[in-house]
Amino acid sequence: MAKQGGLGDNLYVAGVNLSGDIGALGNIGGGPASTQDVTGIDKSAFERIGLLRDGRIEYSAYFNPALTGSAHAVLSALPTTDVILTYCRGTTLGSPAACLNAKQANYDGTRGQDGSFTFAVQAQANGYGLEWGNLLTAGLRTDGAATNGTSFDTAAALSFGAQAYLQVSAFTGTDATVKIQDSADNTTFADVAGLSFTQITAAPGAQRIAVANTTTIRRYVRAVTATTGGFTVLTFAVVINKNTIAGVTF
Repeated sequence: MAKQGGLGDNLYVAGVNLSGDIGALGNIGGGPASTQDVTGIDKSAFERIGLLRDGRIEYSAYFNPALTGSAHAVLSALPTTDVILTYCRGTTLGSPAACLNAKQANYDGTRGQDGSFTFAVQAQANGYGLEWGNLLTAGLRTDGAATNGTSFDTAAALSFGAQAYLQVSAFTGTDATVKIQDSADNTTFADVAGLSFTQITAAPGAQRIAVANTTTIRRYVRAVTATTGGFTVLTFAVVINKNTIAGVTF
């Protein structure tokens, strides 16, 4: 695949597509917050181990005073509860996406001498680190009924578990459930036990789910929707982070 820039990206916060109000992302980072020196006296160089996992997404927003669906309406609330963010590096099926379960730390406005008015926002990880995965939808996908989505080829089956994120921006109907299915041959698919999101009855909203780090996820994966009472509009995005190494824990 060719090298890419950052054109055509999206940012979803708590189920709201804020992409049009976001000017830049300044820091999309994660990994251990610090390391511990564990160098033995028999060594001639430092030995270190990673400590607590961390993550952050920092971005700047333009001022949009619309009462619903705008950056100001969402971010000025400064919620004390967790928010889930999804940054999409492109909006095609399989595009890389960074997800974060976080606390919104601030909403700091700056009015420039030239008349510009922007806000700086920091989202700091809470309970989990930053997770990079792949989109199982082409950005935001809209289903009008139960639908089997297009599959994504992850190249191989792995037995290290997975985490998944859901962003729901619009819903009309009684209920809907978004599930992840896998397949060995891209023909016969089955639900992955534990990778079904909580039933949706309203929007906006976001969820994170995970399965044990010994679970086998087969080569092909897809996002499907199901319903018991019916729906006519479900607009959503799904990201899967299929672990590539053993022992991933949070």
